[in-house]
Amino acid sequence: MTAETVLTNARIVLADEIVEGSLVLRDGFVAGIDAGIGHTGGNMTGEDMGGDYIIPGLVELHTDHLEGHYAPRPKVRWNPIAAVLAHDAQVATAGITTVLDALRVGMDEDADLTSDDIRKLADAIEDSVQQDRLRADHFIHLRCEVSAPDCLKAFANFDGDERVKLASLMDHAPGQRQFVNLETYAYYYQRKLKLTDRDFKLFCEKRMAESARNSGPNRVHIAAACHERGIVLASHDDATTGHVDEAIEQGVRVAEFPTTEEAARASKQAGLGVLMGAPNVMRGASHSGNVSARTLAGDGLLDILSSDYIPFSLIQSAFFLGDVVEGISLPQAVAMVSKNPAEAVGLTDRGIIEQGRRADLVRVRVDDHVPVVRTVWRQGRRVA
Repeated sequence: MTAETVLTNARIVLADEIVEGSLVLRDGFVAGIDAGIGHTGGNMTGEDMGGDYIIPGLVELHTDHLEGHYAPRPKVRWNPIAAVLAHDAQVATAGITTVLDALRVGMDEDADLTSDDIRKLADAIEDSVQQDRLRADHFIHLRCEVSAPDCLKAFANFDGDERVKLASLMDHAPGQRQFVNLETYAYYYQRKLKLTDRDFKLFCEKRMAESARNSGPNRVHIAAACHERGIVLASHDDATTGHVDEAIEQGVRVAEFPTTEEAARASKQAGLGVLMGAPNVMRGASHSGNVSARTLAGDGLLDILSSDYIPFSLIQSAFFLGDVVEGISLPQAVAMVSKNPAEAVGLTDRGIIEQGRRADLVRVRVDDHVPVVRTVWRQGRRVA
């Protein structure tokens, strides 16, 4: 029996315009967009949207949020399935219908989690997908810390894992990329680890030696493995045109969190999708003092937004950019959190409201400049 739903009296955010009318959903897909009022016939239910926006379900490529549910305090481990369910509920109610859960590959000696913990989380995600426990559609993003001695061993834990859609190459050693400025590195790590100046100096020397020894070979190995398996590759925290040239040589398709306008511009010119953090947009600045995502948006250098560490920031930033950045319309801003990230990782069945696409949708009312998520559908089924 055909399952059909109609949503009437809606402001529907399409790829390049907003239309007022009705949306017909059938068997999990968008079956029709009617700029008039309503639709009749078939096994159908209808709901008046009261003039609210209907936007595509959001697509999140890089969220570190899951690990915090699994390890909410130092040395505390939560049930991995319960952690996945808590994370899933939070992302879905923020309008995210597709999420790439970012799991770290390669650990430092100060890391609270181990590679075994990460594999447990991945298993919990995959078991929950198979058992239909989840509201959002979950895939895996491997955050590959290429300077770590165990990076390749940890990466091998995901051999043959078909849920892996994206891998990013990152190096958080002092003097590298995000932490070119050693004062910024000291502010972050010396305070976090409560190190004396002498111990911090030794800590930095060890990290820099590991980076010099491991980063180059690990980048080459992981890039080759990803190309062989069809996993999309991302660079991370590129700061210079030299970094971008290296990314291009390795077949990178997404430039995550470039730290300078120089690197963002070079990435854009090379055809890479430039991804920045939605919290950066909302705060007006990077938390680590790097380039502002608002500046990149205004200069036409921003393609994709990620919630990073605050799930709700994704939908908030889309409506914010559409309001405050000259030259960016609401459909263009919404594309940064739906169509563009979906296309970047090859998920071409979603990310846009169009006949034949998945009915992944979010009903939104804007109240005092804050988007209020009222209803979420994944493949036509209400999940929040």
